[in-house]
Amino acid sequence: MTVIGTGTTGTGTAADVAATAPAGATLVVGARRHLEAARLPAGVERIVLGPLAPALDGIERHLGSPEHQDRQDRKVTVLASGDPGFFGIVRALGARFGPEALDVRPSSPSIAVAFARLGLSWDDAVVVSAHGRDPRTAVNVCRAHPKTAVLTGPGAGPAELGAALARTGIERTLVVASALGTADETVERVSPADAAVRDWTGTGVSVVLCLDEARVLSPVQRIIAGPPPAPSGWALPEEAFGYRDSMITKFEVRALALSRLAPRTGDLVWDIGAGSGSVAVECARFGAAAVAVEQTPDGIERIRANAAAHGVDVQIVHGAAPTVLSQLPDPDAVFIGGGGRDLPAIVGACARRARRTVVVTLAAVDRVGDVRAALSAAGLEPDGLLLQSSRLAPLPGGVTRLAANNPVFVLWATRPGTEGAIL
Repeated sequence: MTVIGTGTTGTGTAADVAATAPAGATLVVGARRHLEAARLPAGVERIVLGPLAPALDGIERHLGSPEHQDRQDRKVTVLASGDPGFFGIVRALGARFGPEALDVRPSSPSIAVAFARLGLSWDDAVVVSAHGRDPRTAVNVCRAHPKTAVLTGPGAGPAELGAALARTGIERTLVVASALGTADETVERVSPADAAVRDWTGTGVSVVLCLDEARVLSPVQRIIAGPPPAPSGWALPEEAFGYRDSMITKFEVRALALSRLAPRTGDLVWDIGAGSGSVAVECARFGAAAVAVEQTPDGIERIRANAAAHGVDVQIVHGAAPTVLSQLPDPDAVFIGGGGRDLPAIVGACARRARRTVVVTLAAVDRVGDVRAALSAAGLEPDGLLLQSSRLAPLPGGVTRLAANNPVFVLWATRPGTEGAIL
């Protein structure tokens, strides 16, 4: 079975395919535009790629058909765009027929070509596929990272990405690359808001680059491609953030909360009653998209300053939960700090929306039962502990004592079936 990548560098014409494909193919599989470009002989069987499973079944039937019992007489050619081993059909073909059955002949990945058109390196880009997938992961990656490439698909193209990003207030530029390698090729810079109202039907969009133009030229020499590695330090000391009085989640509590939130690239995390925004900032440092909800004006400014100081993007929502939560997309994980009479209602509203996890910290034992009940009522499985810690503190004479922090309840709850889920 020969798998040919076509199209992104001007290849994919009838002559190119004829020169590359093995003579005497008995079955050719590909998108309609690839089959038309190949101008195949009338007698060659064709499968137009749509849903993948029927195409794989058709290949298997062809290879096992009585008229092709002699293995040398069974030649399948699969036409795909760019590099079919990069988010492409090679994975499915290898899983069904075995890698040893494949002769893969790639063209340049559309992402590489799109960045080349801009004169940009892409070893520091985060690549995400929205083709045939819910675009929420792609949107979250675009929110959190300054250089993202999105492989698009129906329902997950420039308009959908633009509409979601325009609501965040985070500065981004979309570069829409259409019909790469053809006479109709276009590479166009647009704002998310402009992309949202455009009709991209029939333009042949294959990849959208989402860029923070101020950070697109990284001066750092990369060793490992893709997003930056996880931060070398986390559960940062309180001194790493600006905060008012003692209104910050202590680093011991933050360490446990982060371990339960498990923020990662592609996730969306809410930090409710964010205060200094320390939890949101730390989640963003792990590559997650973060939203900080805070109702005090001075808190808003502190969160903005803390995010900038740590070089991350945090969407800041000025208002009180649960009222303002209706304007936000569903989170993967939620952190809720503080207390107040509305805490059970806030926890319940967040727990109903959370896809994976909710973490709540509180000082008052009286509220533990109500919070656990709210988590359970939303279908999550609650757990928790009382965290008591004492820090080393100096005494006169060069000796050390233990200085006790106030005990804090850390409660968390997980939606059944989401443990260990992958993107």
